[in-house]
Amino acid sequence: MVSIGGIPIETPLALGPMAGVTDVAFRTICREQGAGLTCTEMVSAKALCYQDKKSIPLLRMGEGEHPAAAQIFGSDPACMEQAAGIAHEVSGADFIDINMGCPVPKVANSGDGSGLMRDPDKAVRVAEAVIRGAGCPVTVKFRLGWDKGSINCVEFAKAMEEAGVAAVAVHGRTRNQMYAGTANWDWIREVKRAVKIPVIANGDVFKPTDAPRILKYTGADMAMIGRGVFGNPWLFAQCKAALEGKPIPDMPPLAERCDTAVRQFELSAANKGEKIACLEARRHYAWYLKGVPHAGYYKEQIVKITTLADVYRVTEGIKRDLVDGAPAPFPSR
Repeated sequence: MVSIGGIPIETPLALGPMAGVTDVAFRTICREQGAGLTCTEMVSAKALCYQDKKSIPLLRMGEGEHPAAAQIFGSDPACMEQAAGIAHEVSGADFIDINMGCPVPKVANSGDGSGLMRDPDKAVRVAEAVIRGAGCPVTVKFRLGWDKGSINCVEFAKAMEEAGVAAVAVHGRTRNQMYAGTANWDWIREVKRAVKIPVIANGDVFKPTDAPRILKYTGADMAMIGRGVFGNPWLFAQCKAALEGKPIPDMPPLAERCDTAVRQFELSAANKGEKIACLEARRHYAWYLKGVPHAGYYKEQIVKITTLADVYRVTEGIKRDLVDGAPAPFPSR
């Protein structure tokens, strides 16, 4: 069992924070499938300090969602200190996570996210400020470095440890790679060798056997799964079985997968309203149908979803016309 800042985490599998994806609804589904640690979408520290009404709901935790982290981003130490306190108070999270890995230009180019890897001294000041303000253990997520010529993750991790963070999560790509290419697990292994605090390995966990493989190769304490669970929260249950040496469960039947998707959208609607939930459901539902033969017609219907009634109608059609990926003789239109 892994312990971060004295808080035990029973399953060494974490759900990576992803904007527009890891809301409370999806996190709930992933926890049910075996995620041992979840994290909110990243929230702007400035937005919290200015009491932005749209940011506060992003910090809402699910019922019994522990252990869990609330993630904030920013590069102004004073603002980050204040935001950490707000995030902890609002969310009740067990950890405050600092995003030092976001590669999106509008974030990184302003010195936030992975932009902090270009200024390690400032990153340390930010970490120390968050630790002062959080009132709970603080973790940091970052990348290998800004680009191939400036990989500094080992030194960066050591600096974070010295600053007092409780754990680090390392994505095995540089900022310039964004999400392209292959994650380099060698550097994650070097980070693990260099620090004593827990290390969470992130990058290219897409199938069940990837979880034990990344942990064995890097020596990391936990594996973080990101894009691999798009429309596939069952990957957590499969990875958990692989880690425990148990038979890997099959994916559930299509009808059950659709029911899970619908429940996610219903949970989302209860938290953020039907309109926003259904707009976001367009992307999520398409992910749930990825790889399903003959699903093209329903994907066309999904992009038009505006209400839960639309969700139910599309789902009914999928269940009626697609059975284990095979179309009915005359798909209903």
